[in-house]
Amino acid sequence: METPPTTEHRFPCDQCGADFRFSPDEGRLVCDHCGHTAEIEGDGPWSAPITELDFRAALDAALPQAEMEEVRLLKCPNCGAEVELDADTHAAECPFCATPVVTDTGPQRRIKPRAVIPFVLEERAAHKAMSDWLGRLWFAPNGLKQYARKGRKMQGIYVPYWTFDADTKSRYTGARGTVYYVTERTMRGGKPVTRRVQKVRWTPVAGRVARFFDDVLVLASKSLPKRYTDALEPWDLSALTPYHPEYLAGFRAEGYTVTLPEGYDEARAKMDRVIRRDVAFDIGGDRQRIATLETQVSDVTFKHVLLPVWLAAYKYRGRSYRFVVNGQTGRVQGERPWSAWKIAFAVILGLLVAGGVGYLIAISQQG
Repeated sequence: METPPTTEHRFPCDQCGADFRFSPDEGRLVCDHCGHTAEIEGDGPWSAPITELDFRAALDAALPQAEMEEVRLLKCPNCGAEVELDADTHAAECPFCATPVVTDTGPQRRIKPRAVIPFVLEERAAHKAMSDWLGRLWFAPNGLKQYARKGRKMQGIYVPYWTFDADTKSRYTGARGTVYYVTERTMRGGKPVTRRVQKVRWTPVAGRVARFFDDVLVLASKSLPKRYTDALEPWDLSALTPYHPEYLAGFRAEGYTVTLPEGYDEARAKMDRVIRRDVAFDIGGDRQRIATLETQVSDVTFKHVLLPVWLAAYKYRGRSYRFVVNGQTGRVQGERPWSAWKIAFAVILGLLVAGGVGYLIAISQQG
């Protein structure tokens, strides 16, 4: 099979030859040099529908050649992030931890993105959201707040995700618990007392549930702590649009480091939690016990999608701080910095207030 060509995300302006960038505000390509704009070919209400790929074919390395691409990835030795490089770029700074990196992994054959949520927020809006978020952290060092507000521009990164569809049919056995109360009489202190005691009557049950899962979302990156990326949710996946490389113009794209089988395992864990809730609902009653649960999964399909994240990595007093902003909604997450002197001041202030209150109470009691 012939190796596909390396993908480049640079698009020259047909007026002046400078590079276009995708503008979230305008939803099209814009040349910052001459102001010329261009629509993204194939975008709009008449664009082709987003189709799923067969999971089994991917595991068997039998996907069509058109679904694969060859990319160069910059691998950070510090955090492990893999970020796409243009053909003429050989050194860069890791956008996830600000570590300088001068080597790349060489061409790699990867599953091509199937869909993308284009950036909705411009960099200035994302920077304001991050600054506002930092401003609400009273215990954050003032120096870091000022450094972040006056710091360099944020990086627009398309972060890789997998989505999975699957049809499931489950059989279960268990028991339905019905709560009832009985009155018991006992002696306490030589006197008869009565109390209501809760009991549960268990009835054996068995049944079946079925559910079709659509777009179970799994992060395909290990660069950022999962608690940050999970906290960026929810994503409006109805905004997914067929992938066009023009959406990446002026941005970077991270390569997936969670393999397709690893992603499916996490998706199955998410599905299993939902199926157990379905079974509990089907059992009914006041309490539920699940003894056995067998699930048959069929028609598994997937997509590789890219979701927009604004990222800032700042080094302040020898330590790296990372902040992420959902490029669709503006939701912010990041490493919470702490100011030792602010904490000490708060502790001292609290002790003084407590001492003052105690003194006033003592004076009032003496009076």
